[in-house]
Amino acid sequence: MKTASSNGFQISPADQKDIHELEENIKLFQNGQMPDERFRHYRLTRGVYGQRQFGVQMFRTKLPYGKVTSRQLEVIADLAEKYGHNNLHITTRQNIQLHFVKLANAPLVWKGLAQAGLTARGACGNTVRNITASPTAGIDPREPFDVTPYVHATFEYFLRNSICQDMGRKIKMAFSSSTEDSGFTYFHDFGFIAIQKEINGELVNGFKVVVGGGLGAQSIVAPTIAEFIPASDILPFIDAGIRVFDRYGERQKRHKARMKFLVKDLGVDGFLEKLEEEQKAIPFQRISVSAPPEIEIPQGPWPQLAYDREAFELWKSSNVFQQKQEGYLGVYLKIHLGDVSPDTARALAELVRETAADDIRFTAEQNILLRYVKPEALPYLYSQLHKLGLADPGHRSIADITACPGTDTCALGVTNSTGLASALKNIVQKEYPHLLNIDDIHIKISGCMNSCGQHMAAPIGFHGSSIKKGIKVIPAMQVVVGGGIDPATGEGYVADKVIKLPSRRIPDAVRMLLSDFEDNQLDGEIYLKYAQRQGKIYFYNLLKPLADTDDVHDKEFFDWGQDQEYIQSIGVGECAGVSYDMVGAILGDAIEKINESKVAAAEEAWSEAIYHAYTGMVIAAKAWLLAKDIKCNTHIGIIEDFETNFSSDPEFSLDVPFSELVLQMRDHNPEQEFALQYLKTAHWFVGKIIENRKAEGETADKLVLDSYYKA
Repeated sequence: MKTASSNGFQISPADQKDIHELEENIKLFQNGQMPDERFRHYRLTRGVYGQRQFGVQMFRTKLPYGKVTSRQLEVIADLAEKYGHNNLHITTRQNIQLHFVKLANAPLVWKGLAQAGLTARGACGNTVRNITASPTAGIDPREPFDVTPYVHATFEYFLRNSICQDMGRKIKMAFSSSTEDSGFTYFHDFGFIAIQKEINGELVNGFKVVVGGGLGAQSIVAPTIAEFIPASDILPFIDAGIRVFDRYGERQKRHKARMKFLVKDLGVDGFLEKLEEEQKAIPFQRISVSAPPEIEIPQGPWPQLAYDREAFELWKSSNVFQQKQEGYLGVYLKIHLGDVSPDTARALAELVRETAADDIRFTAEQNILLRYVKPEALPYLYSQLHKLGLADPGHRSIADITACPGTDTCALGVTNSTGLASALKNIVQKEYPHLLNIDDIHIKISGCMNSCGQHMAAPIGFHGSSIKKGIKVIPAMQVVVGGGIDPATGEGYVADKVIKLPSRRIPDAVRMLLSDFEDNQLDGEIYLKYAQRQGKIYFYNLLKPLADTDDVHDKEFFDWGQDQEYIQSIGVGECAGVSYDMVGAILGDAIEKINESKVAAAEEAWSEAIYHAYTGMVIAAKAWLLAKDIKCNTHIGIIEDFETNFSSDPEFSLDVPFSELVLQMRDHNPEQEFALQYLKTAHWFVGKIIENRKAEGETADKLVLDSYYKA
């Protein structure tokens, strides 16, 4: 049953529960009844992320494959204006972020999103994050089929799913509409590339599957797990894969707690073996999806307005393409830094209703794609976009620079990304206008090494750093070269780190890189191939003169956009969620999981009930180990350590080894009889741990070392 809201939209019971819980937990936190670390762990999985600035939050939406309707865009614009900083920020994850949101207003933002059919659940924290896809999916002339129904089914399957709410780190997935990999699957935890295969004389939709890629300090190209998996089988595959990650993935060392390191450690064959062990417990072995809804397209006529025909043709050549549907065009809007004001967003929403399908897509380049535009509507659309400041040519050109917010709002930011991006955009447009129609030289900038700006996936990239100069610090950028996708093969590459330079010298570095390319490229050679041919040492020697800091100008101690000398200030990031350090609080989590298991059982959600019960037992075992000063890391490590240290302990009197007791959930289908028996066992075990704690006189929480409790 759904409840109508005041503006005619519907709020689902699940969203109502999320909103109510967020309101209550904010009150508990503000009244000192919930520890900061515990509250942070909670709020992150609800899209509420601490900003660099004290007392305000970044609120992140969760928009699978970057899709919104015109009405949803208007709602987000209203929320940004009412509760944020008058800005909608498009991210490289095809999301929208609102900045400077007061904590008390977070439930109101969520309510507004829910009334528009949107959510923030799982937008941050150690869960399945927003699932990205080729923005052209459904209209791509090269695609074998539309992947968006599979993306949406995956999003819905893992939203609030018990297997991905308390992982060691986040999981990122991407879908590509063709082998050109425009969804950038190669640097994701799970990647799916649409292909078709003939089986028994029938053409079957499916995916080439890659697992274990990632950017950041240690970038890894995802290895291929399977050349073809039928599309109906991918959700059970992901479910099993996440269970493997949840059970075996690193938790103590945060920088190692990613799927890419688990796959590297286990090897592809080892990962697949463990994935096979999980298959029986998967609730659905095959998934069918619904076809996308019918597209409604405005029919015109459209006013004939005066416009600059030369500027129009330049814009059309770089920002407009022919869809696979005959007679319709896709239109890209180049959005500088991914920032859109509420007024502009509302005006764009109205323009979409006049000229395009009600299906707006945000892209990984922080741009916007409009779909199903009729050729006769294009001049009117252009003239209106020009009035809104959204008709800049050069989509995906070298002037279309991607940049994360950096030190503007992020606690992890080392140096400023946005000021540098603006400076480079101006230089390229003024000094290299002849490159604006070339779409193979891209620049991406991140404020730190974590690659939110995806710098390691760029032909030319930069990430924030610093250089010591006596007692002062020079804001700097690490230069990387040679990342991206080979358009001929669809193969993805991560960039090579070349050299660290003062930030104020990066414009000169870009000039040197571009001039060198123009002087030395072979006929038809794209920048990615040129960078690979020359190699990192070549570029190091080219840029080395810019690294000399013997003679530093005063201005070079100022970061971009700053009016005072640079002071390095790096806070604690919340990208991976947090853990907290009280044994009693950890046991509270175990009780919470048992209660969630009971709720799921009451709703006959047997798989959910089983997995919550499993998690409750592991958490309780962790609490007992920590109480005995035994370190904890992976889930499987907790299970094994508990068995090793307490298998003969008369306090527990287990009839079977603990590992067998807990992991029996892998050997049974998720059905009622087993679920109820397993929940009963879990309830007994957690209760026994609590009883033994009390028997030992441990009435107060015991503080445990940070590295002990991350599992």
